[in-house]
Amino acid sequence: MKKWFVGIVSAFITMLFCGSAFAAGTIRIGGLFAVTGPAAFIGDPAKKTLEMLVKETNRKGGINGMKVETVIYDTGGDPTKAVQLATKLIKEDKVQVIIGPSTTGESMAVIPLVERAKIPMISNAAGGKIVDPVKHWVFKTAASDHIAVEKLLNYVRSKNQKRIAILTVSDGFGTSGREQLKAYAAKQGFTIVADEVFAPKDTDMTAQLTKIRAIKPDAIIAWALNPGMAIITKNVKQLNIKVPLYMSHGTSTNKYLELAGEAAEGVIHPAGKLAIYDSLPKSDPQAKLLKDYHLNYQKQYGEEATTFGGFGYDAYRLIVAAVEKGNTTPEQIRNGIEQAKKIPSVSGIFTMSPKDHNGLDLSSLVMVKITKGKWIMLTK
Repeated sequence: MKKWFVGIVSAFITMLFCGSAFAAGTIRIGGLFAVTGPAAFIGDPAKKTLEMLVKETNRKGGINGMKVETVIYDTGGDPTKAVQLATKLIKEDKVQVIIGPSTTGESMAVIPLVERAKIPMISNAAGGKIVDPVKHWVFKTAASDHIAVEKLLNYVRSKNQKRIAILTVSDGFGTSGREQLKAYAAKQGFTIVADEVFAPKDTDMTAQLTKIRAIKPDAIIAWALNPGMAIITKNVKQLNIKVPLYMSHGTSTNKYLELAGEAAEGVIHPAGKLAIYDSLPKSDPQAKLLKDYHLNYQKQYGEEATTFGGFGYDAYRLIVAAVEKGNTTPEQIRNGIEQAKKIPSVSGIFTMSPKDHNGLDLSSLVMVKITKGKWIMLTK
């Protein structure tokens, strides 16, 4: 009897403290967010969103009675730092799943680590190569750039604008977008008459835009994030370029409107539905969720909810959906995320599969035009 009791106690202690086991009744989520640095506009709202949602979950009794804990680190948008902190999350903090990183470059750097450690990761970045080809343990919530590119170029084609100039940033987001723009343009009969690139820290793109103006394209497509997008917008206005200016799906932030000012008038780009949630019919499965998220975030933090914060919402929503079905180990959570079907969230309605670890399609984005400082939906 005594030996039996000692054995039970030993097994219990092993379960609590063994490096491969997790405390019973707790779901521990790691967060890798660019809270500071150039990508803070992506990482900070995602971090705040996760904290808000976890607080609400625990206030309501957790997930199936299990408390949710978070261990969150600021990567500063640095891929090397992201790898170091991901290692810490896995080896020291014993998280069951990781949300983030915020950028494509960071995500690509962390992928080999989580694949070896067999810990599921849900990136908040847009680069399609994060999940294409599919990695067993890696997912992402931002619509892949190939979806945004297709949505945008479908609209451009509908306007019979076939000669296009592209201007992209030379970071992970811009490089991936440039690849997709060139690939899709070739398939759909567009002619790329100018292919200009700028560095992430550049503060003036008039040289590239002057070359583009001389070629007289039907349209200009810029692919970057802020502050680059705002700089391009102002430069286009300064150079009195009259052709339509299209931008990436990373443009739908109040920060862009603030930085670009009046020059943003008339800019067109694909966007998540959060930007125009108050224009959605009540029958839209995302309508109430988007409204509640926006109002709750605004009440909690005194600022507007953003698409980028929504990426954190999506990741948490997918984790909760998996855990609600009894999945608690890293492998079980991974499998639960991959089996997600028709999960409405901020970025769209997610349906994952072994062949698709993004789970979104063209319906996740709408085309919008900036009109008097607001986004107006052009097409569904």
